[in-house]
Amino acid sequence: MGRITEDLIRRNAEHNDCVIFSLEELSLHQQEIERLEHIDTWCRDLKILYLQNNLIGKIENVGKLKKLEYLNLALNNIEKIENLEGCEWLTKLDLTVNFIGELSSIKTLKHNIHLKELFLMGNPCADFDGYRQFVVATLQQLKWLDGKEIERSERIQALQNFPVIEQQIREQEKAYCLKRAKDKEEAQRNLREEEENEAKGRSYPSFEGQRYADISATLHAAESNCHVQAPEGQEGECNQKKSKDSEDDLEFWNKPSLFTPESRLETLRHMEKQRKDQEKLSEKKKKVKPPRILITKDGKALNVNDPKLDFSLKDDEKHNQIILDLAVYRYMDTSLIDVDVQPTYVRVMVKGKPFQLVLPAEVKPDSSTARRSQTTGHLVICMPKVEGVITGWQQTSKSEKSTSDSSRERPNQRSKEIEKLEVDPSKHSFPDVANIVQQKKHRPRRIQSEPKITASEEDPDFEDNPEVPPLI
Repeated sequence: MGRITEDLIRRNAEHNDCVIFSLEELSLHQQEIERLEHIDTWCRDLKILYLQNNLIGKIENVGKLKKLEYLNLALNNIEKIENLEGCEWLTKLDLTVNFIGELSSIKTLKHNIHLKELFLMGNPCADFDGYRQFVVATLQQLKWLDGKEIERSERIQALQNFPVIEQQIREQEKAYCLKRAKDKEEAQRNLREEEENEAKGRSYPSFEGQRYADISATLHAAESNCHVQAPEGQEGECNQKKSKDSEDDLEFWNKPSLFTPESRLETLRHMEKQRKDQEKLSEKKKKVKPPRILITKDGKALNVNDPKLDFSLKDDEKHNQIILDLAVYRYMDTSLIDVDVQPTYVRVMVKGKPFQLVLPAEVKPDSSTARRSQTTGHLVICMPKVEGVITGWQQTSKSEKSTSDSSRERPNQRSKEIEKLEVDPSKHSFPDVANIVQQKKHRPRRIQSEPKITASEEDPDFEDNPEVPPLI
């Protein structure tokens, strides 16, 4: 039997991002719900509520839904209209195919002044004489009843004949209530008898064709797997049990019964029991799958492809390595992949399913690498062979040296670069600072190339004063 839970409401609120406090429309039909609860506290803003085809026996816990406009309670076990006064904006109410016999209970809907449509077809009260006239005269705000528009003349006539019709409805209600009480007693008596028979059947199990010494052996045989290989006697017993169950099921569906809330509950219990029995049989049929054998007892690895992935194995002779390209699903998370490289085989676990491949040559697991393509999602595993030297891996090993080795090599590299720039490699790599000034003195200048002119040759009236310092 179902119940209204927060998880159930959230699962049916996907259109509102699973937020329930601001939910305006909720559909909980065909959930085997027996009781209305929690909706008026969790979903205060509901405007449309679908609860058809359940086992609800009473209208309750909806009075706080002030914004509710449409309530569908068709195909339930409701016997009385009540607790809807708080639904101030209720405009449409569907109570089709219920068990409403107290037609006078519609008087509680007078407070719902916005109610325009009402459906009561399929209820016992719909068979009463004067049913439609009574509803039309009682609920004067109605515009439609059972899908048929209420005309003005029809309402006037119903109001004129209301006292007589009301008396007829009360008499028919009284007769229905007496009949309903008898049906309830009979249903309770049948339920007690069935429970007693089931209790006796559990206490003293007996099947035709069984010949065992004690009851414990009988129970063991009844609980044994009927679909597993067994002796012929046990197979016959299981077949007899199946035929007996099918006969009981056929008898249940062929047995005439009244259309009452109790009969609906009885039918549901029978179907639930059948479902449980079917689940038990299916569990017995299921064989425990043995674990996948990846390595035989003698240590030989097997080729396994449980994920059913496409792959290619390439022998790269140039770099002396084996390359495995595994077509992993493009959008699968890399955390679901586990790679294990062994000297003679490689194993990849994809979502718990093993992919194992025996390699044509022995490889180095420690030097192997696994990379995944960002475009295709393929997994590429490079496994160097044991024999020979791998040129491609030597280059990568140089690039992965420690920081201390790289710092030692930097000065040497700089000195080599400076030597390459010198014209004469025999000279020092660094210039001699002490000889810079001397080199400049020996360089020919324009002043030295000119002839030296004395003061006497330039001007004959020139007098050299020893007190005056010479011009530089």
